[in-house]
Amino acid sequence: MTYSFSPSTSKLVVSLSGGIATLAIDNRPKHNALDLEMWTAFPDIMVALDRDPQVRVVVLRGAGRESFASGADIGEFATLRADAEGGRRYEATNEAAFWAVARCSKPVVAMIRGFCLGGGFGLALSCDLRVASESAVFGIPAARLGIGYPPGAMKLVTAAVGAPAAKDLFFTARRIDAQEAARLGVVQRVVPDDRLEETVLALARTMAENAPLTIKAAKAAIDEAAGAGHPNVDPVALADLCFDSADAVEGRNAFLEKRSPVFKGR
Repeated sequence: MTYSFSPSTSKLVVSLSGGIATLAIDNRPKHNALDLEMWTAFPDIMVALDRDPQVRVVVLRGAGRESFASGADIGEFATLRADAEGGRRYEATNEAAFWAVARCSKPVVAMIRGFCLGGGFGLALSCDLRVASESAVFGIPAARLGIGYPPGAMKLVTAAVGAPAAKDLFFTARRIDAQEAARLGVVQRVVPDDRLEETVLALARTMAENAPLTIKAAKAAIDEAAGAGHPNVDPVALADLCFDSADAVEGRNAFLEKRSPVFKGR
């Protein structure tokens, strides 16, 4: 169903079903390239999804079957990124979008088919997990375009794939297929094109059925260990909340009663 929150751009579409929010990048005439309006809208969307108790998992995908996201809209480069000052403003907007995805307290899964390039690749690496179809193509062409990449966003890339893989991708600016992406740790699963949606939805449903407070605490602790933690989030306090929660009681009772737990996130 269509989600009650309305993004400030029609090129980002949010829907909600069974605790799974889907955020679709929809700029199909440009292979789902991201323009400034779209970058600017990401933080508000992610905050709304993070605050909504109905949402357990977020799936980020490209609309259609051609591309996840082909990167920033190069048509804006000559005007919005024509000099250092404009470039810094634009990159700050990019970086805010990346961190908004990364700092969502709920799991964010990227469902990737087709092109996943440049800023689109950055968005995918800001997600917690990435599942790709066999036809997916990845790359960060910054070194071929002569543009700088935001240091904060580079931190997210490095946290996701490690320094050697990040250097390989940035220094060569080459494109890689889904199988190499899996070897580099860029994606966690590669599946046939016709099984991508069912695989991602099954993964999202599994996470949505688990204890939200536990997942929130685990995500905060893992992100901190990887060097991409939220400065205002205390993983220890979040873990402590789990022990005092009704969900912890439900988890124990369900185990003893040999039934599936029903977690409420409190």
